[in-house]
Amino acid sequence: MYIVDVPANTQVYLNEPVLGVPQTPCGKRGRPFKLKRVLNEIPPISARDLAATIALKAVEVRNTERGSLILTCAAQQVWTITEKGAVRQEWLVIWRKENGHFGFSLSNASPDVSLTQLAQWRSGRYFVERTFEDVKTEAGWDELVARKYRAFIHHTALDALALWFVAETKLDWAAMYPQDATLIDQLEVAVLPGLSMANIREMLKTVLPLKQLSPQQAVEVVINHLVARSRSTRCRLKAQSKIHPQGTSP
Repeated sequence: MYIVDVPANTQVYLNEPVLGVPQTPCGKRGRPFKLKRVLNEIPPISARDLAATIALKAVEVRNTERGSLILTCAAQQVWTITEKGAVRQEWLVIWRKENGHFGFSLSNASPDVSLTQLAQWRSGRYFVERTFEDVKTEAGWDELVARKYRAFIHHTALDALALWFVAETKLDWAAMYPQDATLIDQLEVAVLPGLSMANIREMLKTVLPLKQLSPQQAVEVVINHLVARSRSTRCRLKAQSKIHPQGTSP
């Protein structure tokens, strides 16, 4: 099952189109017809134009820390034609964004699925985007500076392991410290917040503090770094001298 966003100019059919190669008229000059066309002459309509004719409904998707998530949306059974000429029956999900514009998604979900379920599937993308944001702001995914693809893959693998550790920590925390349902009434909220990646990072900074260097140790670190840079420069100079011996020009 899939649900995927599509542009507003996506062409859909309200009735099933019949595709086929039309019969070439007798006496027609030129090549015979070879391309498939809609034989029952059903006109397509864009998703944008269809949205103007459908009444939207407010659907409560889930409770969040900021209150109930409401998606103003509607769903219509439509037919689409793929680039390979196949006809597919799909759901066209239409929803209104915060800026007043419409968004559109196509899904091959069962024809008897509810609008609430479609709205929940459409809004589930938030958790994927939240994961990307957490790994960039808390795990350092956005701090990679590399020129090789392998370096990027290694860095991404470490971030994936960090996400796995965070997920396990959240599950262990929920099992060890179950939420007190009475706090919902005391705090007057619909849902209690869970452990975040930022919380776990702060706890790690407490149990795994950074090593504090004395002034002498800091000087030794700098000296070792400068010596290593000098050795690297020496190696490059030796390599250059072999390629371009003294007295010759490149």
